[in-house]
Amino acid sequence: MTRAQAEKRHAELAAEIRVHDEAYYVRAEPTISDHEYDRLYRELRELEQKFPELVTPDSPTQRVGGAPLTEFHPVQHLTPMLSLDNTYSQDEVRDFVNRVQRVLPSETLDWVVEPKVDGVAINLRYERGVFTLGATRGDGTTGDDITANLRTIRNLPMRLRVEKGSGLPDVMEVRGEVYMTRAGFQKLNKERVAQGEEPFANARNSAAGSLKQLDSRIVARRPLALIIYGLGHVAGGEETLKSHHEVLAWLKSLGFPGPEKKWHCRSADELIEAIEALDKIRHDFAYETDGAVIKLNSLPLRERAGYTAKAPRWAMAYKYAAEQAETKLKGITIQVGRTGALTPVAELEPVFLAGSTISRATLHNEDELRRKDIRIGDIVTIEKAGEVIPAVVGVVLTKRTGEEKPFDFPKHCPECGSAVVKTTGATGEAAAVWRCVNPDCPAQTRGRIEHWCSRGAMDIEGGGEVLATQLTKNKLVRDVADLYSLTMEKLLTIERMGQKSAQNFLDALETSKKRELWRLIFGLGILHVGAGSAKALARSYSSLDELANATIGQLTETEDIGTVIAQSIHQWFGSSKNRELIGRLRAAGLNFKSNTAAKMVRSAIANKTFVLTGTLPNLKREEAAASIEALGGKVSSSVSKKTDYVVAGEEAGSKLAKAQELGVPVLDEAGLLKLLGK
Repeated sequence: MTRAQAEKRHAELAAEIRVHDEAYYVRAEPTISDHEYDRLYRELRELEQKFPELVTPDSPTQRVGGAPLTEFHPVQHLTPMLSLDNTYSQDEVRDFVNRVQRVLPSETLDWVVEPKVDGVAINLRYERGVFTLGATRGDGTTGDDITANLRTIRNLPMRLRVEKGSGLPDVMEVRGEVYMTRAGFQKLNKERVAQGEEPFANARNSAAGSLKQLDSRIVARRPLALIIYGLGHVAGGEETLKSHHEVLAWLKSLGFPGPEKKWHCRSADELIEAIEALDKIRHDFAYETDGAVIKLNSLPLRERAGYTAKAPRWAMAYKYAAEQAETKLKGITIQVGRTGALTPVAELEPVFLAGSTISRATLHNEDELRRKDIRIGDIVTIEKAGEVIPAVVGVVLTKRTGEEKPFDFPKHCPECGSAVVKTTGATGEAAAVWRCVNPDCPAQTRGRIEHWCSRGAMDIEGGGEVLATQLTKNKLVRDVADLYSLTMEKLLTIERMGQKSAQNFLDALETSKKRELWRLIFGLGILHVGAGSAKALARSYSSLDELANATIGQLTETEDIGTVIAQSIHQWFGSSKNRELIGRLRAAGLNFKSNTAAKMVRSAIANKTFVLTGTLPNLKREEAAASIEALGGKVSSSVSKKTDYVVAGEEAGSKLAKAQELGVPVLDEAGLLKLLGK
């Protein structure tokens, strides 16, 4: 390669990597896989090794990707937050060990291997043991002040634990990762789909998008957690720590959550064994991992090994290649949800991947299609995002024949033919979504009926997708109120509907009339109102009529209800058509009064937070939770200092241990029933 060719290629690579850096670090919307990004970065680095004169101060190899967001105040780190060099090759791990040994020729080296958490890098500052500031990595020198958002993360210690006779530095920085739990990510996506919002693509993007929120109340509802794995700047304390093992032990003693698992290794062979051992168990962690981090254990030797402009010479990340497969994109179909949202779905030639056969994968939205230039007939690469949800990673451009056809996103609803409009996400983190504007669209009607009957809403057995489709197809119902006008004669006109099934459904409809108010509120399918918001509203308003007449200002005073949700509720009840629907539900005899709000006045557990863990002798967990919420209590999934009671059954596990550590009162089933007055 000539100097001129190298200069041209260098400029192309640098420009492309900067675009991907902005997508990943700033917008939290990566457009290529980690493996592809690493390939580009490696090519750039090798080019600069051959032509050192091409290295510039603003080269991607000389700085950490990303820049502070304009919405947050910039914060300068007291010591730089460098990134890590990474590899997918075990041979390169051996080369790395040899390279460090050459820098420290007379030293005996030992290493630590930890899981590489697939999250968002953060820097926490403590002054005399009190959390004062938290920031993103940013460009490595300056990040975004996200202190208010970080304060909402339950496992972040606000004040550090100190044993008698010991002290704390005047100022200390700790480094770690904020992540979204696997279970929390799946639950969050289910809630977003139920509320007509775009699901997140993966847990890492979910965490990044959450930390970018300007309203910390939104962040507080996200299942975020953090892991601390090292120190930054430390001042005002005597430095006695000599190894990374000692650092991790000290951080744990102060109350920081540390790596789930770690290995102490003394050779390259042991490092490889540790990497392979981690690969076998990493799927059992509560968070996503995309690799292993290898660090020199000795802190003094780290200083002697030194740093490059971007990364320490004494650490490396080994990344596990995501399981991927190539297949043909046969077509793209559009699904219409109950809120009118249009979602493109990739129809694929079936391919076996990570334990299951994949034939469909979501494409999320029009912006995703355009960004990845996905065309019908393309050979595409798919992987399971978070190894759970099938996702189209990108197009195999080298296999394009020229016969592929771009997909034109419809400007009319494929279900009813009505015009569609583009709306932005409610909180700014979701991409713009096309929606059908026709409230009588059959797809929306089906979705609303299915949602109303779902277990999480009115819990009407038999009212699933199949029956909802049949009821709308046969024009037996046009909205949820029509369900209560159904008769045996009408149901028996449905193909394959027997008398027993029809009677069971009618009985379930009758039972649903007595459901709690929060279920009715959630079942109405008001945009952005999930089950949690519905429960909060039922605790604050004595009836549906009182809620319907509330102003936006009154609604925002309700716990867990922000401006976006308040505006959506107010707009929904302001519709004459929705008011007419409420009138028909009232005439059908549904319960409009809040048992929760009435009982909270005299309840001893109103606004108390409970955590359920283990198996109770008689009560199912859902029954226990319902009994607590019926009296105005709250049920949480994690134990913290704000937890009032932990209800523990057999095999309670870590939550019981956490409660005992924090001094949270622990109840058995009998104790819970006594507290509930049963």
